[in-house]
Amino acid sequence: MITIRLKPGRERALNNRHPWIFSGAIADVEGQALPGQVVRVAGSRGDGLAVGYHNPNSQIAVRILSWDPEAQIDGAFLRLALERAIARRRTLPGLARTNARRLVNAESDGLPGLIVDQYGEWVVLQSLTAGIDRLKDDLAHLLMELLQPAGVFERSDADVRPREGLAPAVGSLLGAIPPDTVMLEENGRSFAVDLVNGHKTGFYLDQRDSRVRVAAYCQDATVLNVFSYTGGFGVYAATAGAAHVVNLDSSAEVLALAERNMALNHVSADRAESIVGDAFAVLRTMRDQARRFDLIVLDPPKFAFSRAQLNSALRGYKDINLQALHLLRPGGILATFSCSGAVDESLFQKVVFEAALDAGRDVQVLERLSQASDHPILLSFPEAQYLKGLICRVG
Repeated sequence: MITIRLKPGRERALNNRHPWIFSGAIADVEGQALPGQVVRVAGSRGDGLAVGYHNPNSQIAVRILSWDPEAQIDGAFLRLALERAIARRRTLPGLARTNARRLVNAESDGLPGLIVDQYGEWVVLQSLTAGIDRLKDDLAHLLMELLQPAGVFERSDADVRPREGLAPAVGSLLGAIPPDTVMLEENGRSFAVDLVNGHKTGFYLDQRDSRVRVAAYCQDATVLNVFSYTGGFGVYAATAGAAHVVNLDSSAEVLALAERNMALNHVSADRAESIVGDAFAVLRTMRDQARRFDLIVLDPPKFAFSRAQLNSALRGYKDINLQALHLLRPGGILATFSCSGAVDESLFQKVVFEAALDAGRDVQVLERLSQASDHPILLSFPEAQYLKGLICRVG
């Protein structure tokens, strides 16, 4: 096995069990490792520390698979890692009322770069790194053995793959190809989900708990669901007693699926509205029209894909929150989210605070939200906490 030796003084993060080694921490590589190849990691004195996979084309040069420097990354290793990840979900109370869940959450489950989501009889695999790309066929066969799904479908089209030197990859790995829509059941609600073309792996499973919390504020409310996608928050709002729900998204196609999801949950057409358009522009138009809402959900896509994009992302978050604050009635509720890993919880709260100052509104934080429990956060890997949210009362 090829050995990567660290520079003196660069072992600290590894000793704290952080699973990433950046290229600047590497002193030398004993041999020539291909992208994604498994390597042994040694300290500056040559002492073995861990085993991971290496990508010389990535800023994150090594991702740790095992803290045992003698570990063999073979079929038995992968099978045990998958079994443990799947078993952890069996005891999570939040999953008792759904047929969809995350089974593997990358670094937090000891398999960096791997996402596995289950939607009923279908499994969706997402490979984010060169190391997982080399292992994905083996992983697909193991998932078929362990779960016996109708098929394992790959959705490796995430925006991070180019940084690993990888092209998008979408298609069947094993078994049948999912139909145009798959039915998801969640907390008594039904959703038609597009596993082949939808965002992420088809649905925002990480917002499951947040949908429940936001719905608690929706009785008799007029609700604006911004960046609605296929209507997750909108369906929860309507079925929790909202008087009227507006789903706003830039895609007519996903809004058509949102309308279908409203109908699946017996929401009458007069209680639901769809608006196609750019959220920033539509909110300004609504402000000019003096339109007002009791509750607004802001669940935008990732604005910052790297630290270099942080400032522009913060401007975007401030603007979208400022426009929402203009549209809320006194005493209204703002449920606002960020899924940008580069924006931490305190920074996100600061952005909302600055928007409140500019809007001249007093804002109270009622609840703090994060990703659902099947998207765990490894304590030694705080980067896993990418989703943060606030439920606020606006004076």
